Amino acid sequence: MILALAFGACIDAAAEAGSDSYDFLNIPTSSHAFALGGTGTAIITEDLTLTDQNPALLGPEIGRQVAFSYMHYMGSGNFAGVRYGQGAGEHSAWAVGMRYLNYGSITEYDDSGIGGSRFSPSDLVFEGSYSRDISGRWRGGVNLNLIYSHYHIYSAFAISVDLGVNYYNEEKDLSLSFVVRNAGGQVKRFDKAYNRLPFDIQIGYMQAVGQSPFSVAITARHLTRWKLPYYVHKKDQEGDEQTLKSTFISNFFRHLTFGLQWAPSEKFYLALAYDYKKATDMSTYQRNFFSGFSVGAGFKVRNFGAGVAFGMPHKKAATVMLNLSCDFPSLLY
Repeated sequence: MILALAFGACIDAAAEAGSDSYDFLNIPTSSHAFALGGTGTAIITEDLTLTDQNPALLGPEIGRQVAFSYMHYMGSGNFAGVRYGQGAGEHSAWAVGMRYLNYGSITEYDDSGIGGSRFSPSDLVFEGSYSRDISGRWRGGVNLNLIYSHYHIYSAFAISVDLGVNYYNEEKDLSLSFVVRNAGGQVKRFDKAYNRLPFDIQIGYMQAVGQSPFSVAITARHLTRWKLPYYVHKKDQEGDEQTLKSTFISNFFRHLTFGLQWAPSEKFYLALAYDYKKATDMSTYQRNFFSGFSVGAGFKVRNFGAGVAFGMPHKKAATVMLNLSCDFPSLLY
């Protein structure tokens, strides 16, 4: 019944005038995914935090695991989350969790520009996930998200569903994924306007380079539309000028995120990625050399794991993300 309501709301959103919102649903909870450009639809590892990227990455191999995530987002944003998951037999797994996103303190202004009280907008997401092996190399999964948003005197409630499949060839260390993200819509609106969820279709690819410890990751996003125009900012003697750019090459590369990973063992990795869309989005503002780049590392010692990732899309604002995980047997025996 809930799934039917979510997809029904998605259809209503497509038919009704409105604006995209809920972009925070695209912020990863995994530092591994953040290090690889903010997407991790095809990463094969026993990392519970990757479930929000692709529910098909969840599997019984995780055992019984709890994971915590924290991100200091650009400016004063602070996001935190917790997720618990475990296997359900030899071919299935499930997980539950929640995310809290706080965007810092904001001053309220009236129509005349006079400042008033301060408030802290926030979002809360309750998550449930289930996956099952389809065959020896194929797995499918689903995420259900219940989303509550509170912005000063306004609040809203929405439901979204993610559907994903993953193909993994262990002999070739090849992973391919197809994910439908954020299918759903608002059940309760902020006001009269309808806000759409950031519905997206993504394809992920990750494969080892020969017998080396290096892997290449490529993710194609925003596949529901071809044109992704952006503004180029230029400053000369006559002042500031913004030019709209939407060429074939720019649109093509703004769909893609490229990542490189070095993992000499299953217990450690270093990752680096470049997101052309993020870099060009910042060209309108205060872009720096690091805009579009992200980097991160992770390790696991016995039943404990940790990961950290860093990005600096704006020359005056950086983002840092931290993950901690624990396999429950280490706490019980």
